Amino acid sequence: MSSLVLVVDDETNIIDVCTVYLEREGYKVISATNGEDAIRLWKLHNPELIVLDLMMPGKNGWVVCEEIRNEQEVPIIMLTARGEERDRLMGLTMGADDYLTKPFSPRELVLRVKAILRRLQRGQVESTSYTSEAKLPPHMLNFPGIELNVLHRSVRVNGKEIELTVKEFELMHLFAAHPEQVFSRNQLLNKVWDINYYGDTTTVTVHIRRLREKIEPNPSQPRYIKTVWGIGYKFEGREPS
Repeated sequence: MSSLVLVVDDETNIIDVCTVYLEREGYKVISATNGEDAIRLWKLHNPELIVLDLMMPGKNGWVVCEEIRNEQEVPIIMLTARGEERDRLMGLTMGADDYLTKPFSPRELVLRVKAILRRLQRGQVESTSYTSEAKLPPHMLNFPGIELNVLHRSVRVNGKEIELTVKEFELMHLFAAHPEQVFSRNQLLNKVWDINYYGDTTTVTVHIRRLREKIEPNPSQPRYIKTVWGIGYKFEGREPS
C-alpha cells in the first residue's frame, strides 16, 4: 500500500514539482496552499508524512507544526526559504524531523521522504542491551530506568511512557542498541537520517537536546546520553558507579 504524503506550500509550482517526483516514486500525494487547509487535510486523511513550508501567509508552518505535534508524532519535513541557523533551530525545536532550504532538489526531497518512511516501517534491527533478566523478547531493550519496545516504537522512563518523534525514537534506538559506543554527529546524521551529507550538524544537536529533555532526570547533567567532548555522544546504560 502506497504511503500518503501531504505537501503544504503557498507556491503552487513547488507543490506541482514535489507531487510529480513523489508520485513517480509510488507515493500518493495530497496538497494544501495554506495552514488552515493543511490542518483540515491532516485530520481528514492522516498522512504518513508531511512536507511543510515554513513561511506562509496566515497560519504559518510553525503554527501548523505546533498544532500537529500537540496531537500526533507524524514525520514532518520542513521547507524554508531562509538558510539562517535560527530558523532551522526553530523548526527542529518545534518538532520537525528534518528540513530543506529553498531552493532544493526535488530528488533530495524524495530521498529524505524515503529515508524517514523506510526507517519508520523497518521492523527490528540487531541490538544488544544491559539487562538483569535472563531472557527478553528481541524487540525489548531494558536499562536501569529506561525500557524500549522496538516493535511498538515506545519508550518508558521509570515506568512512564514518553512521547518521542520519529527521529527522537530512531536516535534513542540507535544509542540503546549500541550502549557505550561513541557516535560522531556526522555518523548520527548518516545512520539516523540515511543521507550522506556532512558539515551542518545542527539537526543532530537539536534532536539530542530534545531527547535529553524528555528522558533525562536533569537534562543539564545527563545520566544517559553523554557528550564525548570533541567527538560526539554515547549512551550510558549501566548503573552509575
